[in-house]
Amino acid sequence: MKHVTIPLSPGQEAFVDERVAAGRYADAEQVVTALVHAAAKNWAQDKLEALMLEGLESPSAPWKP
Repeated sequence: MKHVTIPLSPGQEAFVDERVAAGRYADAEQVVTALVHAAAKNWAQDKLEALMLEGLESPSAPWKP
């Protein structure tokens, strides 16, 4: 796994620290990993919705139930 160093604003650092202190995550790495997974899931959902709308707006073939 690749390790990277990223700067965090004080607010972002506090957010990460609060999640670790609450006990849900063992360390900052787990918090950031969870955030990346959530962002990827949201991106995929947005992409799927865009493709579905594109298909619905396509005049090529009407939908038949």
